[in-house]
Amino acid sequence: MNISFIGGGNMARAIIGGLKKNGFDMHAITVIEPDAQKRTQLTAEFNVQVSDSYVENRDTNATSNVIVLAVKPQQLQEVCNQLSAKLNSQLIISIAAGIRSKDISRWLADYQAVVRVMPNTPAQIQAGVSALYAMPGVSPAQQDQATTILAAAGLTLWLDNEAKMDAVTAISGSGPAYVFYFIEALQEAAIGLGLAPDEARMLALQTFTGASLLATQSIEDVKTLRAQVTSKGGTTEQGILALEAANIKAAIISAAQAAADKSRALGDDLAL
Repeated sequence: MNISFIGGGNMARAIIGGLKKNGFDMHAITVIEPDAQKRTQLTAEFNVQVSDSYVENRDTNATSNVIVLAVKPQQLQEVCNQLSAKLNSQLIISIAAGIRSKDISRWLADYQAVVRVMPNTPAQIQAGVSALYAMPGVSPAQQDQATTILAAAGLTLWLDNEAKMDAVTAISGSGPAYVFYFIEALQEAAIGLGLAPDEARMLALQTFTGASLLATQSIEDVKTLRAQVTSKGGTTEQGILALEAANIKAAIISAAQAAADKSRALGDDLAL
């Protein structure tokens, strides 16, 4: 498998880094990146091939069987317009947020071998989760290729309906920011209760890490795990009662709904 990444930003670097850790041949990867400094860094860190222009790189056009579109959503239509005449049987993978596969296909002159992906930022340490949706023109072998590439950055989840991508964006795409927000609040609470900043950081981070690992590895659901910590008349119960009084669960659900609505609206705007 020869892979071309159009765009060498953080998410592309995360996937390439994961592929490298998995033993993938770095010489089979080309990154098209207009920024000279980024090209130098990519070569030094990963020993991949680099170029400043996909259109001019005819060798890459001929040999790549997977092309990963890793540019900003606002740049994607222009990239697709330049790319459309160069395609024959390559798999196109887009990690551009918000842009639907039917619009990518349309910009590629109705090219059908398109997979849309919503990764998230923990991919930077190969602990991400990526939701994938394949258009009908994607073959089973190409789906396997997409899985191999995105699994290098963490877990993968194939969706049977692209409409679910807005929910994925709200939960796992935006979700790390919610988690950081909660950790930030725990740290501030700890400092307010008299702990030093470094103590507050360590306790908040390790508590969240440990609880997440326990939830991941336990056969119990998270509601049961929460109940096991919440002894009747105890300190945790008082904390949970304060959260419920402030309607925190409803606020989190509302936040996810707002993010999903925004994802849907962005898809509509960028489709024009």
